[in-house]
Amino acid sequence: MFDVKNIKRYYRFGFRRIRNFLLSSKSREFLVFLFFVLVSFAFWLLQTLDDVYQTEFKVPLRLKNVPKEVVITSELPEEVRVQVEDRGTVLLNYMLGRTFFPVTFDFSDYMEAGTHVRISTSELSKRISAQLNVSTKLLSIRPDTLDFIYTKGKARKLPVRLRGEITPGRQYYISHIGFHPDSVIAYAPDGVLDTLIAAYTQDVRFESVSDTLAQRVKLRRIKGVKFIPDYNDISVYVDMYSEKTVEVPVIGINFPAGKVLRTFPSKVKVTFQVGLKNFKSVTADDFFIGVAYEDIKNAKGEKLPLMIRKAPNSVSHIRIQNSDIDYLIEQQVVVEEGDKE
Repeated sequence: MFDVKNIKRYYRFGFRRIRNFLLSSKSREFLVFLFFVLVSFAFWLLQTLDDVYQTEFKVPLRLKNVPKEVVITSELPEEVRVQVEDRGTVLLNYMLGRTFFPVTFDFSDYMEAGTHVRISTSELSKRISAQLNVSTKLLSIRPDTLDFIYTKGKARKLPVRLRGEITPGRQYYISHIGFHPDSVIAYAPDGVLDTLIAAYTQDVRFESVSDTLAQRVKLRRIKGVKFIPDYNDISVYVDMYSEKTVEVPVIGINFPAGKVLRTFPSKVKVTFQVGLKNFKSVTADDFFIGVAYEDIKNAKGEKLPLMIRKAPNSVSHIRIQNSDIDYLIEQQVVVEEGDKE
């Protein structure tokens, strides 16, 4: 275990070794070599920085004095990228010791320009050049043209709609897609606001969904339109398919008086896929198998082909067992009202 005496002894020993190394002939040679290396590097750096270079900087942008009743629906970019050319010493001063102040635009200066304001390249270059040295050459600005769009409180409530594709997993189907909120407020100038019918999400793609899915999605941006909120919480609900069979009677349609359709069998089995949520609620009464008299007259075979004329929207993959059945048309005596008397 170290005590104070041991620490002092190790300190004196280490200090003595360092002093002996620095006072040795090899150390003096190394220090002389290092000195000349530093001097050479300094000359090389000065010569290099005296050359002309090109580089790029970011300059922030600001819009001030926006009235309370005005809603900016398409903002100015937060910054622009400027490419400049100058000697290396000047560019190094920009990078290490100088911060660009935001280029500020006063909203009141553009109120007479309409709801879509465009700021020219020359005006933007003039404001940026004011912060540069006289020797600095401004080569380019990206973006080179600025614009912003505003409205004075014009708004509409729009429903939210999904844009994209959602595919359920095997043996599943999408039972419901929920949006929260189900509508958003859109601010835009009159000419743009009148063309909007819905607020669409950004393109989404979900595959093999087999459980409830909750996802926050940004709304699709439209130039000149501001949505509040600009996002939506989407909930995708899925249900599992199950197979069910019911017996549905065959009914004749548009038969003349005195003619009755008899089929063998009188009921046929209908098999379909339905979600577990609707499994019990779907019954044989939800289906209708009808045979029109005109179809029988035009039939070429001895069998009667069957067709499902009505089925609930919640079922799929419907198929009829024994879709061709035997039949006959039975003639019945029609009793007139006068004959009864």
